[in-house]
Amino acid sequence: MTSVAVLGTGLLGTAIATRLLEQGLNVHVWNRNPSRIVPLVEKGATAIDDLGEAVGNDRVLIFILRDGTATASVIETVGELQGSTVIPMGTMGVEESRKLATQVADQGGHYLEAPVLGSKPQALSGSLLVMAGGEATVFEAQQPLLSHLSQKPLLVGPVGSGAATKLALNQLIASLTHSFSLSLQLVQQAGVPVETFMAILRPSALYAPTFDKKLQRMLDHKYADPNFSTALLRKDLRLFLEEATTAGLQDQGLTGLLSLLEQAKGTELDAQDYCALHELTVLK
Repeated sequence: MTSVAVLGTGLLGTAIATRLLEQGLNVHVWNRNPSRIVPLVEKGATAIDDLGEAVGNDRVLIFILRDGTATASVIETVGELQGSTVIPMGTMGVEESRKLATQVADQGGHYLEAPVLGSKPQALSGSLLVMAGGEATVFEAQQPLLSHLSQKPLLVGPVGSGAATKLALNQLIASLTHSFSLSLQLVQQAGVPVETFMAILRPSALYAPTFDKKLQRMLDHKYADPNFSTALLRKDLRLFLEEATTAGLQDQGLTGLLSLLEQAKGTELDAQDYCALHELTVLK
């Protein structure tokens, strides 16, 4: 039976661990706050009380933590990796991921970045979009495991390419949500019925499914129970801008959006669904 450790059991980590348990894998779980793993232990997972116990029996280590810094710290605490494969699935910078790969190799492990697009519903149904970066042999060895979480996990290139792809996609989340909010605000103020606007938009080349996915939340101004928060969107957009600067890209169109998202800091919007940025696109 495949043995896997899921380190970091927030919203996505819990869903991934649940999916792997349902697929019959031997799942071990860890969280800084031990109370966060209790529901998973009740479903059959084994608690990791000491990070030094995370490695064992060729166990694969999946990290789903907030950022690269947190991931590096936990990996260091784990210690000697004994040939285990480390798979971070959170969003991080390109150079952060490359440094992690070096750290993992120095600690005696193999490395495969595998950030995902999707959240709790997709993790539970095994339909996450996995964009892996690393050596082809490592990817091939872990493809059966990744296939429990994704219908078609992809190797997009060497280490760093998966991180870059994920940041590129999350930039689109921010930009599409912002542009849709602005358009929605304008047509509503002009007295255009929202359904009339959507009836024109949906069959056009401008339409993105995320518009309908977030429309009702925006109309109701209700953003509770998020799968991805405003605070995390801001973090990822900042990471994208850092990578854009390194790559010599023109980023003026996005710096204003980051400034807009900064306005959510210290407010209830930060912990709510990221489309709460709709509340920021009207001058008050």
